[in-house]
Amino acid sequence: MIDPTNPVVLDVHDFRRAGDIRQVHRVAPAPADMGNPVITIEPGSDVVLDLLLESVIDGVLVTGTVQYAATGVCSRCLDPLVEARSTTFAELYLWSPPDEPDPDDDPMPLVAAGLIDLSSAVRDAIVLDVPLAPVCDEDCPGLCVECGAKLAADPSHRHEAADPRWQALTAWQDTADDTSSDAIRDT
Repeated sequence: MIDPTNPVVLDVHDFRRAGDIRQVHRVAPAPADMGNPVITIEPGSDVVLDLLLESVIDGVLVTGTVQYAATGVCSRCLDPLVEARSTTFAELYLWSPPDEPDPDDDPMPLVAAGLIDLSSAVRDAIVLDVPLAPVCDEDCPGLCVECGAKLAADPSHRHEAADPRWQALTAWQDTADDTSSDAIRDT
């Protein structure tokens, strides 16, 4: 059963004349479990909906913009980030199911008792918009792969990479340096 008091539910029982247009602005709480392991939308945070409803012969076409805040960590440097995001969606809600539905297609959403429940469309729009690998800055250099140091804090950070084929020569050079130091002290 659709809750008509829910902010993502639209009442369109008097919106049947083809060509009618209506603008709607709503603020709804974000549902739980939206996002991925790196970035999420806090449950209950504001999701702002700016919608355009267009009555068409078969139903109501809803197009809109969804604005929300995502929190998480940069996938390169692991710094916390809060990002204001915006995405769009479009969904046609039919007045009645098709006479001969195609079994290969997903069922079209319906207007139920003059109400449209946008929760699935809004959820899909947000989940598809959330980045899989968010970054704090497009130029973020990330962390050093050898020691984990933050490369943005020290752009000249380097490690001397010794070729393992030269390890024996390095050990020999250290021994030679010790021997020459002993010889200098003896004189």
